[in-house]
Amino acid sequence: MSTGESAGSILKQPKQVWAVAFACVIAFMGIGLVDPILPVIAADLKATPTETELLFTSYLLITGLAMLVTSWVSSRIGPKRTLMIGLGLIVLFALLAALGGSVEAVIAFRAGWGLGNALFISTALATIVGAASGGTSAAIILYEAALGLGIAIGPLLGGLLGSISWRGPFFGTATLMAIGFIAITVLLKKEDRSQLQPTRLSAPLRALRNPALALLAGAALLYNIGFFVLLAYTPFPLGFEAMGIGLTFFGWGVALAVTSVWVAPILTARMPRTTVLSIVLPLLALDLVVAGVFIHSQAGLVTAVVVGGLLLGVLNTVLTESVMEATDLPRSVASSAYSAVRFIGGAVAPPLATTLAATFTSATPYFVGAFSVALSATLIIVGRRALARVNGAQSEPAVTEAQAITIGDAA
Repeated sequence: MSTGESAGSILKQPKQVWAVAFACVIAFMGIGLVDPILPVIAADLKATPTETELLFTSYLLITGLAMLVTSWVSSRIGPKRTLMIGLGLIVLFALLAALGGSVEAVIAFRAGWGLGNALFISTALATIVGAASGGTSAAIILYEAALGLGIAIGPLLGGLLGSISWRGPFFGTATLMAIGFIAITVLLKKEDRSQLQPTRLSAPLRALRNPALALLAGAALLYNIGFFVLLAYTPFPLGFEAMGIGLTFFGWGVALAVTSVWVAPILTARMPRTTVLSIVLPLLALDLVVAGVFIHSQAGLVTAVVVGGLLLGVLNTVLTESVMEATDLPRSVASSAYSAVRFIGGAVAPPLATTLAATFTSATPYFVGAFSVALSATLIIVGRRALARVNGAQSEPAVTEAQAITIGDAA
């Protein structure tokens, strides 16, 4: 499909597709929403930086663990019910987080938010594909647009509302998700539950027995440590107010979205996926080293964050595509297993970063993140033979590819 055809098709969608797409934007905003308000939460709730970083840990850990069971749930109760439960949980726990009176309470409510997010994002893309007009390509473009928009807007909205109160972003998310809940309830058609094909609960864990998938999951875990050092720790040494942090990570989100959607496909069309990973992972490690060197320069840190976004967009897409091609397993199962392991890196990194900063120097988290990303690159390079299939396999059908992107990009 040409660019012109895609642009035309993407705008001609049923109302239920736009309802799910809107909810997708809000769901992905949750990834970077708390970034700008971390220092404010620490000050207002008398919490340490490490305690505030647990807002990421609880969210990501529960999201990752829940990914292991979401396909089992949706295959039994249907996509619409799964979406509604996920949205309802996000609304509930975002509202509870806004009303929380201690950092421990907000951490716990973020965990519930992560459960809702996992149920929603694991089902949303398949729903869009099933309801969209103009073919699956138009549906995937619409979903990727929602993903990029959510990742970019999350920090900006967090900065805008967080400049008023740290509770503002949580209230805002709860309100927007409630609108999405109502829209999907009214507009999304009821599915034929007789067509459901239940999956085994153990399928994602069994998938990790595959050497190629296990290698990619391990590489992603190490890479995600660097990812979330950059995302979750930087607001503290950056020294900006909430709006300044929000604008910085808005630039990061735009950069990530651009390279994920447009640059990564260009690179993988010209060289093997393992080659792209072997080049871009060391560049990300270098970017983290630069962030550590320029820890006391706001301009240097902002530049490192935006450049990191460019590199992260490529890595997210190429790693997810590699998972799709690595095995004969059902792609949704392989992606669930991969994402569950990958989220562990994201859950560990934020509190690890602040602990390292308190124990050693403020630059240490960036150097440790760089080392972790370098280890990830080493795994890919050493394991090239086991990953040979990801370079030579033919592309999967669009629906299958979309299902893997849905889960893989949720981190």
